[in-house]
Amino acid sequence: MTLLAPDQNTRAPGPARVGIGGPVGSGKTALIEALIPVFMSRGVEIAVVTNDLVTKEDARRLQASGLIDPARVVAVEAGACPHTVIREDPTLNIAAAEDLEARFPGLDLILVESGGDNLASTFSLDLVDWWMFVIDVGQGDDIPRKRGPGIMLCDLLVINKLDIAPHVFVSADAILAEAAAVRGEGRPVIGCRCKGTQTQGVSEIADLIMRDLLFRQVPA
Repeated sequence: MTLLAPDQNTRAPGPARVGIGGPVGSGKTALIEALIPVFMSRGVEIAVVTNDLVTKEDARRLQASGLIDPARVVAVEAGACPHTVIREDPTLNIAAAEDLEARFPGLDLILVESGGDNLASTFSLDLVDWWMFVIDVGQGDDIPRKRGPGIMLCDLLVINKLDIAPHVFVSADAILAEAAAVRGEGRPVIGCRCKGTQTQGVSEIADLIMRDLLFRQVPA
């Protein structure tokens, strides 16, 4: 994997940490499942921390997927509203990430998936270097207009499940345009489809992370 110029590599040593937040059912775990093979095919060493209230279902799903060494997936049970352990007190997640770093010294990237929360979910920058917020078209075409902190403050807004837009009477082009207008210039929005043989937007998300966080050239 080719590195960019040294003066562009200003991030602190150790694996980059990327947060993935969004409402219940928006497709956060499906997005991780789609991203894992893309990163691995590019030589990126990856691990995952999942969060939920009182369950480890998302972690078990990833561990059983065959996509990643199960030991590279760690579950955090929040025991409270999921946003509290990614924002107010991220120590449980910090400890989980540090444990993965210690066990897998070659890690390049740790994905931290929040349990499903509303549009107010945000990540502490003590926990992650960069974070994305995932919504889906099935939640309604007015979601960008609600301007929740997750939508407005994230480094990347992902609008997922574009393939179901016609079935829920939503214009995918319109919701993407409105989201871009609400967020303003320089705040990226990527439309996504994680399921099926014809994915969309997944490679573009990986490209952005590799360029902005891992400081690696994106494969042509």
